[in-house]
Amino acid sequence: MGTGAVVTTADGVSAELTTLIGRRAETTRVRRLLSSARLVTLTGVGGVGKTRLALRVARDAGRVFPDGIHVVELADLREGDLLAQSLGTAIGLANPGRDRAGATEALVAHLRDRKVLLVLDNCEHLVDACARLVETLLRAAPAVRVLATSRQTLGVTAEHVFPVEPLSVVDPDGQRSLGEILGCPAVVLFTERAAAVRPGFTVTEQNAETVARLVHRLDGLPFAIELAAARLRTLTPQEILDRLTDRFALLTTGSRTAVPRQRTLRELIDWSHALCSAEERTLWARSSLFRGGFDLGDVEGVCADGGLPATALLDVLDGLVEKSVLIHRQYDGRSRYRMLESVREYGLERLAESGESAVLRRRHRDHCVGLTTRAGDEWFGPRQVEWFTRLRLDHANLRAALEYCLEQSGETAAGLALAVSPRHYWITAGSLAEGRRWLGRLLAAPDIGAAPLHSLALGTYAYLGILQGHMDGGTLAALDESAKVAERHGDVHAASWTRHHRAVLATWQEDYARAAELFEEAATAFHAAGRLDAAVECTVKLAIVHAHAGDMKRAARLCHEAEAVTEAHGESWLRGMALFAGSLLARRAGEAREAATLARRAIRLMRPFQDWWDIAMCVEVLAWSSAEDPRHAARLLGVLHLLWESIGGTLSTAPFMRAERRRFEERVRAALTGADFDRAFRCGADATVTQALAYVLDESPPATRERDPDSGPPLTRREWQVADLVAEGLTNKQIAAHLVIAQRTAENHVERILTKLGFSSRSQLAVWTYGRRREGAARTK
Repeated sequence: MGTGAVVTTADGVSAELTTLIGRRAETTRVRRLLSSARLVTLTGVGGVGKTRLALRVARDAGRVFPDGIHVVELADLREGDLLAQSLGTAIGLANPGRDRAGATEALVAHLRDRKVLLVLDNCEHLVDACARLVETLLRAAPAVRVLATSRQTLGVTAEHVFPVEPLSVVDPDGQRSLGEILGCPAVVLFTERAAAVRPGFTVTEQNAETVARLVHRLDGLPFAIELAAARLRTLTPQEILDRLTDRFALLTTGSRTAVPRQRTLRELIDWSHALCSAEERTLWARSSLFRGGFDLGDVEGVCADGGLPATALLDVLDGLVEKSVLIHRQYDGRSRYRMLESVREYGLERLAESGESAVLRRRHRDHCVGLTTRAGDEWFGPRQVEWFTRLRLDHANLRAALEYCLEQSGETAAGLALAVSPRHYWITAGSLAEGRRWLGRLLAAPDIGAAPLHSLALGTYAYLGILQGHMDGGTLAALDESAKVAERHGDVHAASWTRHHRAVLATWQEDYARAAELFEEAATAFHAAGRLDAAVECTVKLAIVHAHAGDMKRAARLCHEAEAVTEAHGESWLRGMALFAGSLLARRAGEAREAATLARRAIRLMRPFQDWWDIAMCVEVLAWSSAEDPRHAARLLGVLHLLWESIGGTLSTAPFMRAERRRFEERVRAALTGADFDRAFRCGADATVTQALAYVLDESPPATRERDPDSGPPLTRREWQVADLVAEGLTNKQIAAHLVIAQRTAENHVERILTKLGFSSRSQLAVWTYGRRREGAARTK
């Protein structure tokens, strides 16, 4: 049985054996918090780096505590009654007391007039004993400060809780430059630890995406990343990534000197599981079915039963959050919970052992069907953005439910209900390819002929293909089949949508007379069926058709009609489309400023839905309206390239806008040199979608606003050297060694650079520096 560790360095804190990566901001925040709070508890899941952060804070705070810093490791201590004696031994008391009361008195007498920092590491299994002792010491010794690490809060009145998050990762499916990947803290950690076991290892153009995916799959959890990096002795990064399907068998090569529970990923999570009550373990297993997170209503709908009643769930949830099994976040004022992937997979194993998987998966599927059905029913109204946000947050859960429907026989009808309701979700979420893929797999099911939504699914499959630019034989065949199935079953609703899809196709082919006829037929049928949302959608698109056909008066009347109806119902998405139609009319009337104003208003309404298709058409109008500023116009063309690329189809603009787009681009190219056009175009195309829209809407904050590439920020020569090394992924310690300067000097340089540039993280600096390199290289060609 351990009694705590006395640390042997002069300042009371052991030397670091490896570099602390990606914790600069957290170190500063905890240090500031400790200057005003007497008890700070670092909480977080096992392996997130609480101990390393606490030790760094303690090292940095050495001069503030003239009477010493004492670090006490509690992982091996099993008896709470021995806590005071262990602490007494750790701080060097000759007689720490024979029992708990005597040891506590000895501690109080020793610490009463001393200004010290006590670092209590790994308190979670002794949380009650730690809480009692800490509160006693804080009351008796006014100059004492306590920095604790624990998977569970201590629950003392004076406690300030600081949640320690995993290291940040990059979205592996996003458009990321090599510089951004190199600057990602999780990648930096993997690279450094990998180089320790495989000398010469670096992240390159060839393996960057694999490493980014690997650390993303590991949730940025430092312990898991270090275990994965250790596997590079015998595996490549891709082979490690491929074997993460059984991460508990793969990640088993921890330090031989670590305590047993910190040698493998399974042992680390076993320790958290042992801290939980029976109810908490049950909810951990059941809620592991959720992917990407869940809210209280979700867990009540899926996980509650006679043994775990809904009335008890809030307290059990709170216990899992308190023990760092669940991570709590707020989105738009609503609480949401999620697990790190390693914690979730551990829960799934426990769920399988319980024999409840089949029942819980079906409940989860039914819950998702109910969610999408309600969203479809309330889509046309004031809760539209709220419902879209909810579905976007539950996107991973929808995927899980669709997978269930495809795996289980006889579930095709439920799968189609998930895939087509609400129909606009795949469009507004920018997930055209994914929606079409799910529909294609469901339509290939053997029992599809009996599915009541067969026709609607065929039509939606075809329509998503049209929006991607896949106007091939397969898409047209699906439209024809949709019409036949609708006629066979008397499905007027599906038949009306098929007319709508054919009208869109006719618009693409610039057959405006045919398109107008089909949109009018569909709108009339939808009105008769009481489907106001569908009727308004057809009305808006009919206005666009008439605008291109030259019937400006009728187009204007239809726009006003659609705007009035959508505003009366508090609807946003179709109102944005109506404003886009109005911007087309203003553009054709020669009113460039009005066209730009309407297009921006439309984008602001569409942006919450991430509807890149319709937003791209609005940006097209904005570009056309900016011909007097060729550089600005060229950058908007780059933004358009970015948006159409994100849609994932074969289009580079809406087909009915193609001719005007071509003429406009020719004029812009003629007004600029080739190098100037390319530079402005790449500036738009290489941005993130968020940055691009901020530019389009003139919303760029000062810290992220584009700088003049020829003027540059006021960095010194040495600061430029440091910035370049940060962009290469070097840590402060490595920068210091490379430049032959003190590590503290390197840290000060990085802090000063971040302040000058208005950045808050090393990754931002790395991305910016990498971009400047590319710009400089382009200018010298």
